[in-house]
Amino acid sequence: MTQQLQDEFDSSVENAEAWMKAIQERLRINDNTKGPRSALEARLRETEKIRALEPEGSLKMDLILVKADAALRSIGEEKKHEVLSKLKDIKALWEETAIYITHCHSRIEWVWLHWSEYLKAQDEFYTWIHNMRVTLEPDIELQLGLKEKQWQLSHAQVLQNDVLNQSVLLERLLEEAASLFSRIGDPSVDEDAQKKMRVEYEGIRQEAQNRVKLLETITKEHEQYSANVNQFQSWLDGVTERLNCCIGEATKSSAEDKLKALKEISKDIRSGGKKWKHLENQCAEVIQNTSPLGSARLKDELEELRKALEKLKLLSSQEEERLLKIQQSETAYESQARQLEADIQKLRKDLLRLENDLDPGEGEKTEDEFVTLWKKCNATRAALAAEESKIERLKAQLKELLRFSQDVQPHAESVVSAIHQYQSVRGKTSKMSTDTETQLRRRIQNPLQSFEQWKPSVQMLLETPEPELAHIEAALAESSQFKEKLVTLQLKKDLLNNVLGEEKAEAFLQEVAEASKEREIIHKSLLQSKSKLQNLMLQHKNFDAGFAPLQKKLSAIKAKLDLEKEPRPDLLGKKTQLQRLQMIQDDLAELSIHMEEVEKLVQSNTTHRHEMNQLSSDSQALKRSLEMMIQQSEDHVQKHWAYNDKLSDLQQWISVTREKIDSCQDADGEQNMESRLEDLERLLAEFPDKEIQLHLVEAHGQLVMENSSPEETAHVQAELDQVKESWKSLKEMATGLLKKWQLNRPVGDKKKKRAFVDSRWMSRPAFHLFDVDPSHKQEKMGKGQSTSSHLKLLHEFEEWLRGENTKLTKILAGTPSSAEEIKARHSKLEELQSRVPHGQHLFEDLLHLHPVIGSSEDLEELRYRWMLYKSKLRESLSSPERRSGGVCSYLQRVCRAALPLQLLLLLLLLLAFLLPLAQDSHSCTLANNFARSFKLMLRYEGPPPT
Repeated sequence: MTQQLQDEFDSSVENAEAWMKAIQERLRINDNTKGPRSALEARLRETEKIRALEPEGSLKMDLILVKADAALRSIGEEKKHEVLSKLKDIKALWEETAIYITHCHSRIEWVWLHWSEYLKAQDEFYTWIHNMRVTLEPDIELQLGLKEKQWQLSHAQVLQNDVLNQSVLLERLLEEAASLFSRIGDPSVDEDAQKKMRVEYEGIRQEAQNRVKLLETITKEHEQYSANVNQFQSWLDGVTERLNCCIGEATKSSAEDKLKALKEISKDIRSGGKKWKHLENQCAEVIQNTSPLGSARLKDELEELRKALEKLKLLSSQEEERLLKIQQSETAYESQARQLEADIQKLRKDLLRLENDLDPGEGEKTEDEFVTLWKKCNATRAALAAEESKIERLKAQLKELLRFSQDVQPHAESVVSAIHQYQSVRGKTSKMSTDTETQLRRRIQNPLQSFEQWKPSVQMLLETPEPELAHIEAALAESSQFKEKLVTLQLKKDLLNNVLGEEKAEAFLQEVAEASKEREIIHKSLLQSKSKLQNLMLQHKNFDAGFAPLQKKLSAIKAKLDLEKEPRPDLLGKKTQLQRLQMIQDDLAELSIHMEEVEKLVQSNTTHRHEMNQLSSDSQALKRSLEMMIQQSEDHVQKHWAYNDKLSDLQQWISVTREKIDSCQDADGEQNMESRLEDLERLLAEFPDKEIQLHLVEAHGQLVMENSSPEETAHVQAELDQVKESWKSLKEMATGLLKKWQLNRPVGDKKKKRAFVDSRWMSRPAFHLFDVDPSHKQEKMGKGQSTSSHLKLLHEFEEWLRGENTKLTKILAGTPSSAEEIKARHSKLEELQSRVPHGQHLFEDLLHLHPVIGSSEDLEELRYRWMLYKSKLRESLSSPERRSGGVCSYLQRVCRAALPLQLLLLLLLLLAFLLPLAQDSHSCTLANNFARSFKLMLRYEGPPPT
């Protein structure tokens, strides 16, 4: 049976090898790009047929692999090498054949496509040559005017640019022809064909340039004439505008200035006749290159200019006669206008002086300053009454100026402005006088009103059972101030008579006298209340002496506790922090004893009892916070201890293992080779268990980093990175040394050990299939039971995780709308969070049993699902609930408003794509389309295979 399998394998290898050699021979025959297009196409069809046979080759290779697998299972170790060698050779031959098929077919297909694209581009080039020749053959047509000639020149320049732009495409076409000629050697792309294309292009280019030069000469001649006409027309418009300025009634110039301007205009009109003669000569030259209708238009235009010039001469002479009559009336008007302006300026200066005298100044004013300002306002009002006669005289002078024909609007505005200024100063003076008088009244009556407002507050203070001494003293000081103010008011009798009048002043002084009597009574009551309060303060000094130290000590303890809230950088800092927290706990217990002693002094005082209760509640809150911090600190120290122990064990094992490997590597002699290899294999057997320990160290490190300062986090991360790097280098060293020793051993032992080690590292159960030692049978049975237990535990954990994840998904799918629903949802999430430690315990059990089997991919996938579930649950607990109703409705409104706009934009984009299709074949948009069409379209990514 074994020999039959090997014979079948050998026959399948021979058949496949013969088939591959036949394919390679057919490829060698067709691997050529030289020759005509029909031959190249035939080779392309042949390579396509060969390429279609590639699946047949794959099928033969699959058959060989099946036969090889069957043969390897049945033959002995001494013949496996021969089978593997044949299998390697036939794989290499098949890979070479497959690559040769792809490259040969791609090379021929690329050349064929290149040739097709070149022929297409060549046809388009000759079509363009024919169209341009048809366009440039007719003679130049005479145009109607300058715009038509410019259009004709622009069209010729567009054709010339099209021809010049085509040179780049011609060069590319010639390069492609040369490239094709080097590959195919066909006469249709040789140098003669290239020269022919270049000669035809040069003829078209020369003809286009000659046409453009002729049209430029004709256009420039017409442009020069048109510019001169426009210049003459501008000059004519300017002279007309100047004449209109002199003629117009709205002008502000005098008659003498207008006469001077008219003389200059007459001189310019005489020089304009010479300019018109020069235009007439230029027009005769332009008419030679213009159509008959255009020539008639040019003559008519020139005749209109001549008529406009004659009309201008007539208007100038008539206006000059009219201005001589107007000049005489201007002298009388100017003298009266100057007198009016002088009177207006004098009035404005007087008003400005009076207004400046009324400046009240900035800042708060005293009572004397208000009196002075009030007197000044009265004097100013009298002066303004005397200035009213000057206003009437200005109005009479303005009426005299209205008899003249000149514009008196500026003078009228000056008079109106002066009247407004007079009224403004008068109104300001009246307002300031009223305001000043009001301020004086308010300042005089203010002390009495303040006293009336102060009196009820003092009465309330006196009626308070336990008033504060500071308030009583402040009230006494205010009472003294009111005494001074009331006495001062009684001494200002003359001022009160002037401002208030005699009757109001007398009534006001009576009110001041009554207020003085009431103040005396209130002052005596305040002095009595002050003496009572001073006696009560002596009784409370004992309590203050005991209460203040307690309050300070509690504040000091709270400050110490706030300083301990920051995370510590290392384990020693955490231990020290725990000790300090315990010392603070002792201080707080001592403070409680002192508080009990002080509480005995406050039984009769309500205020002191309230202060003591508040201090006691603060102490209890501080005690609870301290207990929580001590518990957290103990937890952090315990986690850091566990991390340091596990990290130290792993680092010690790595160091010891590295020393053992170095000692094995330094030993000499082939006698110790077998024992060193066994020692190395025993060390390698410990690696999976230690890898689990490495993952546990990483997990403990993450817990430590969550509760540490940034410096400690960086230090722990550096330690983890260092131990992972040491682990990686140690594993690479052991694996490399093992492979090196296996290569140096004899062939028989090498095969045996290679199977032993490879199977051990690929799959741990498969390792025992090649173990021929009978003492390992018991170990195989034990590991089989461990595998069964691991699979059962893995299945249980997957079922538990799937159920928890389903519950979390259902909870997150609902959208709570009330506070009760949010609270219920949060309680469900906390219930799921309480079961996370149980899941972590199951997962750690899986990690401990992981070295028994080799299903690392399943375990890594399960680890990812477990971490994803914990992260999702943590985010659900930390993120606040958000209402989505308003956002959804807002998004609906935005989408409804945006949909019509998006449809309109799509319609405009479609029209933009369709516009080039509506243009003719000679359009500038479609003239340069050769570059876009000349692209090689191969079926594979990357550069050409040649």
